[in-house]
Amino acid sequence: MSNAKERKHAKKMRNQPTNVTLSSGFVADRGVKHLNGGGKPFRAQKLDPSSGTSRQQQAKMAHYSPPRPDVNEQSSSKVMFKKKGGWKAGPEGTSQEIPKYITVLFPSIASTFAQARAAEISAMLKAVTQKSSNSLVFQTLPRHMRRRAMSHNVKRLPRRLQEIAQKEAEKAVHQKKEHSKNKCHKARRCHINRMLEFNRRQKKNRWLETHIWHAKRFHMVKQWGYCLGERPTVKSHRACYRAMTNRCLLQDLSYYCCLELKGKEEEILKALSPMCSIDTGLTFAAVHCLSGKRQGSLMLYRAHQYPRGMLGPVSFIWKPERTPGDTSESRQLWIWLHPTLKQDILEEIKAVCQCIEPVESATCIPDPLLTPAQEKSQTKLPDEKIGKKRKRKDDGENATPIKKFVGDGTRDAHQPRSWSSSTTGVVIRDLTMEINRFRLIGPLSHAILTEALQAAAVHTEGEDTENTPHHWWIETCKNPDRVSLHHRQEAIFDLLGGITSPAEIPAGTILGLTVGDPRINLPQKRSQVLPDPEKCQDNEEVRQLRLEGVPVECAHSFIWNPAICKSVTENKMSDQDLNRRRSELLVPGSQLVLGPHESMIPLLLVHQPGRVTGDGRRGWGSGWDVLLPKGWGMAFWIPLIYRGARVGGLKETGVHSQYKRSPFTPGDFPDCSAGVLFAEEQAKDLLEKYKRRPPAKRPNYVKLGTLAPFCLPWEQLTRDWESRVQAQEELSGASSLSGGESDSRDQAPCAPTPGQAPQGSGGGGTALHDSREPEGAMDTECPAQAGTERVPDQDARGQLFCVLRSRASLKQLSAWCRPSSGDSRAARQAPGRGQQELTPEARRSLLARFPRALVWVSLSLPGKGSPEPHAMICVPAEEDLRQLRRDRLYCGPQEPKHSDPFKSQIRNQRERKDREKRRHLGPAAPEGLAEGDPAAGPPAPTLGLWPGPLPDVTAHCSRVLLGFVTQGDFSMAVGGGEALGFVSLTGLLAMLSGQAAAERGLVLLRPPASPQYRLARVAVEV
Repeated sequence: MSNAKERKHAKKMRNQPTNVTLSSGFVADRGVKHLNGGGKPFRAQKLDPSSGTSRQQQAKMAHYSPPRPDVNEQSSSKVMFKKKGGWKAGPEGTSQEIPKYITVLFPSIASTFAQARAAEISAMLKAVTQKSSNSLVFQTLPRHMRRRAMSHNVKRLPRRLQEIAQKEAEKAVHQKKEHSKNKCHKARRCHINRMLEFNRRQKKNRWLETHIWHAKRFHMVKQWGYCLGERPTVKSHRACYRAMTNRCLLQDLSYYCCLELKGKEEEILKALSPMCSIDTGLTFAAVHCLSGKRQGSLMLYRAHQYPRGMLGPVSFIWKPERTPGDTSESRQLWIWLHPTLKQDILEEIKAVCQCIEPVESATCIPDPLLTPAQEKSQTKLPDEKIGKKRKRKDDGENATPIKKFVGDGTRDAHQPRSWSSSTTGVVIRDLTMEINRFRLIGPLSHAILTEALQAAAVHTEGEDTENTPHHWWIETCKNPDRVSLHHRQEAIFDLLGGITSPAEIPAGTILGLTVGDPRINLPQKRSQVLPDPEKCQDNEEVRQLRLEGVPVECAHSFIWNPAICKSVTENKMSDQDLNRRRSELLVPGSQLVLGPHESMIPLLLVHQPGRVTGDGRRGWGSGWDVLLPKGWGMAFWIPLIYRGARVGGLKETGVHSQYKRSPFTPGDFPDCSAGVLFAEEQAKDLLEKYKRRPPAKRPNYVKLGTLAPFCLPWEQLTRDWESRVQAQEELSGASSLSGGESDSRDQAPCAPTPGQAPQGSGGGGTALHDSREPEGAMDTECPAQAGTERVPDQDARGQLFCVLRSRASLKQLSAWCRPSSGDSRAARQAPGRGQQELTPEARRSLLARFPRALVWVSLSLPGKGSPEPHAMICVPAEEDLRQLRRDRLYCGPQEPKHSDPFKSQIRNQRERKDREKRRHLGPAAPEGLAEGDPAAGPPAPTLGLWPGPLPDVTAHCSRVLLGFVTQGDFSMAVGGGEALGFVSLTGLLAMLSGQAAAERGLVLLRPPASPQYRLARVAVEV
């Protein structure tokens, strides 16, 4: 073989296995053969039948003794085929070319050769029958042989693979799921099946009547026992703000709970008077509210526990006293409240009214939802009916229609809905989900309401009213007094179209009305309704409506009557019948006239005041609430949208309350149990979100000096400020006895300079803060940030702090927070008439009435900065104020970087737990034993969060902590940052007493994940 052939041979054999040889290709002419695909070659002479005898041939071959075949060589032999480009190995793994006369010349070699080939054949069959990949059989075929039917029809595969495919199909993983009957698209769209499915899906979280409409357009969340729309799926933050400011925003507040108290007026007021205080504002006995003319709002407390024992804010409506045809002495009171406050308030009202006897409810409660086992048993069919068409036997009068599940997400369906008292005679009814409540916000609310709703027509005696199901309205039309009242209500409702904004109406005005079916006047296309200039007249009636509101008589509505509401709900004409009658019109698109068969719906229009605090933007966000019976939600929802109303969700509710500068329920009520539970859930969600990010991609709150970034420690804040002021008073008392008196106005007693080290901190405010904490305290998360130590059902009586809601005290604080020019005695005096000076005696008297109290404040940033929730409100140091005097564009100081003393300890603790876990469990222990191992211990603390008990929260940073922000963002109304939050009353008074008159109310804001402080001005708005 030449050198060129050798190089070519080496190149071909470079990536070949060792059992593939090409030597026989080059010695074939010399008669070299290989046995068993390898081994030593032997020379086989070419046998010529014409040359010599067979004995000579045997003699020639007698000198060769064949070698014993090797086992490894037998299993790895391959056939060599001569193709273009040289010798190549064959695909089947057989040996080389078998000698032609091997069975005749060498019988012993033939047996050995056959054994080797049998072993290879058995290995080949085993490899073919045993699958070595996760793919199915038909997926191993070449692409040109694959067919779609092979996945479900075994007979479409080649015959040699059908047996293997049949075994794969018999496995449970590849079994077809048994499809239940009536699951096709047409069956799912069937009304009965859809209603059953919708009722089943409401087992845990109830749906509002507008749920289907919201689910197609909103991000839905499950809160408070309901499935509610959080925010639209489209970008609409600015659009919703423009709607609230210039147009109209529509919201569904039907998840709010309503409690009805019925009985004598004296008994109701006597029972509810201990739960409210005249110090906070109106009570249930307010004159305008008691007559039924206005809606009132107040704060409810546990009986005789003011200012502690907070239950939550509520709004209430009294039924008007003098109504036509009503001679009963009992009064009705509706109390509207948030669903998170319902259980506590209901139990307290039942206790003060002594209503412990449940009353059988007369309302229609649907059957309880079936369990999956019961549903399965009911869906089984007889054997003779399977595979055959079934006919409904319950058509006609015997039909049992499926009712829509109407329930309350705040209670069980089997719990009582009404309670009575034999002592006081008061009856309490739970009307939750019995009344729909829609809220319209914005100046176009009047135009949309007057365009979408039309007053009900009065039926005369000549009309055919015998076959109508609305007998209550027929009887009403026969009473002249009620007809006259209806016309007066209609006239006042028409006057609303001439008033440009709801802010011109007195707050809480109530108007009763009976309207026709709004679906009849539904326009063909959605349009934007604008005020009618012809209706905008400044006559005497409009001026009277702006000054005094709606008369008491016009506040009457039939919605107070439960029998009429039930009749209106049950006799509602379906959309199918309405569309059928509309299609039968001779002129398509003309007005549909139903006459006495038209549904009449009683309504209650309740005015909602907008912003009522502060000096600017008074009346912003005002609107109307529409109260209507259940079952009519979508019938009113669509007409309001077709007139130009934009729909908002829970997020828009929070933005609305923030711009109004009013507390958001329940997040801004930290002194009630609902607010505590809300804070715990929010802290849990934020902590989980924080842990999902790696340590390098999340802020280290320990180094930033943020002790509680997720849950706000209100109780510790008030306690630390109380101890801080007491220590300063003791120190000042000792110094006064020694003759070292100083003016408190020269330096704030609560604002250390940046050069001074805060209490409990190292040098410069950056060293280890209270590092003497025991090592065992690091085993658990801080209760303030993890939210796991507090009991959800904690009673409000256990709260050691309260929120200042006394209007007189808030007005005094508001006057003290306003800056004034000059530094004289007149500047120190409050600008309001009859207000006290900010003296130590006034401070001590206020703190004696409300110890450890929080104050609701609003903050505005004059320069840069956009506040965030949970931002820290701090007291500016004297150096900050001096820097601000020199530079009016001074943006604020920065917090020095803190050290993280827990980083190495957390790391060592995790390594120690890993070693103990490996030692106890071993490498082969199953994962399920790790959770039950007692040596595993509590979970390791989170890197970047302060573990264990918190140190002094007021002196942890270089600036003294005053409070926290609960709502904050960039305000599109003022073009800057605005925030709402709580500060300590003790700290606020200490800060105001140490600031100059022209600089009062200046504070610092710092986000939890930033070291930058921003200057802001605090205000107490009443």
